[in-house]
Amino acid sequence: MKIFEKSSRMECDIEALFDFHLDLNNLKTITPKDTKVTLLEEMFTPKKGDILRLRSAKGFISTTWEVEIRELQRPNLLLDVALKSPFKLWKHSHIFRQLEDGVCELTDRVEYELPFGIFGALFYPVTQKELDKLFTYRHDVTRDILETKKKIAAAI
Repeated sequence: MKIFEKSSRMECDIEALFDFHLDLNNLKTITPKDTKVTLLEEMFTPKKGDILRLRSAKGFISTTWEVEIRELQRPNLLLDVALKSPFKLWKHSHIFRQLEDGVCELTDRVEYELPFGIFGALFYPVTQKELDKLFTYRHDVTRDILETKKKIAAAI
């Protein structure tokens, strides 16, 4: 098993950051342009025990994911675990911390294991780089959206 972790500071309210992650519409927004994400069911606000089904396509590769919300502790933790995915194991913790007034930290921690044993292990370096690209993009877009909303609200 490998662990990937990415943390970023954002000038926003912790509740806004948490709610942003609960809004499934934002999943498409924070997904890099070279990847298409399609939700396979109607929109809903996830709660503990819910299962989210989606399709992810990058290039010619399309995969179906089934993800269970295992923990939801407002406003600090959202934990999802893949029941079906291209990974042997995928456990994703979204950790939200209030650092100081108006500043939060978002940490994405992914515990994962690739399939195919020793052969799959050859792909860990590539997978780490891809995860870094994905979560850097997600954090940058999330920060831009929430910090812009905060500035607009302050100007009104």
